[in-house]
Amino acid sequence: MIDTPPSTLAAVPADGDADLPWLRTVAHRVQESPDVFLSWLEEILGDEEAVRAAAKRSYWHPNGFAKMVLHASPDFRIRLHVWPESAEPSRGESNPHSHRWEFASTIVAGEGLHMVEFHETAEGGKPYARYRYGADPANPAALLADGEARLEVDKTPHVRLGEVYSCDTGIVHTVRPIAAGLTATVVIQGPHRTSTTVVYCEPGESDDQPNGELTEADFRGLVGAVAEAVASCR
Repeated sequence: MIDTPPSTLAAVPADGDADLPWLRTVAHRVQESPDVFLSWLEEILGDEEAVRAAAKRSYWHPNGFAKMVLHASPDFRIRLHVWPESAEPSRGESNPHSHRWEFASTIVAGEGLHMVEFHETAEGGKPYARYRYGADPANPAALLADGEARLEVDKTPHVRLGEVYSCDTGIVHTVRPIAAGLTATVVIQGPHRTSTTVVYCEPGESDDQPNGELTEADFRGLVGAVAEAVASCR
């Protein structure tokens, strides 16, 4: 089964720790070697077992984009996040959240992504209900109530096609595509550094936000569209 990335893109780090500098290096390699990355996508699409396995560990995020895991190992993961073409350019992750792991990502299709980064504040800002993700052993995907908080904007970075964005476990952010066309980002994810992470919902917003099933047909269509976009930019 072909799901292991070429060694020219990513190999287990020599010291065994996929830290943030290493993750950034891999993200830059994806940008510097579009032919290698494209060939890997095409090899995955040509392998029925690889498509089946990748689709099983992938899903539709409740905010309308596909989270597809192209490679999974104890050391690192390579994910492809795809926002299909839409008439609504502001679609994206509307709930401020952090991550249990560090990552570096790079835009491979579309104009790019708009991020907003936040911090909790005692006064001012905007009120949210705070939840813990990963805190329920019986249901790791559940959101457990963790009080209330106010969030204030730190900065609003834009990441354009060809650029790299990195994030550690302390950053709380939202993400949305800049434009309404197909947008895709490759995410190089490191190992878990924390057992839980935070998700913030606006007052009155439901915390029941289940993931959607991503079929093999979805996977083929989305990865194929990204491959076409990467090929057109070479």
